[in-house]
Amino acid sequence: MIKVTRFNGAEYFLNSDLIETIEETPDTVITMVDDKKLIVKESSTEIVKRIIEYNREIFLEKKRIK
Repeated sequence: MIKVTRFNGAEYFLNSDLIETIEETPDTVITMVDDKKLIVKESSTEIVKRIIEYNREIFLEKKRIK
């Protein structure tokens, strides 16, 4: 899960495995696999960084458990 911010300032967590596309139009629009569109304050680059960090944490935790 990654944290994103709506334009009204509300923060929420998003399941990054369900993201289909991320576009900047110029606002950042995240399209989910169910075609729901979310507009967030973060740039597409920042969203990708958060996804990578989240996946890295999961990988390291799985490796630690083994």
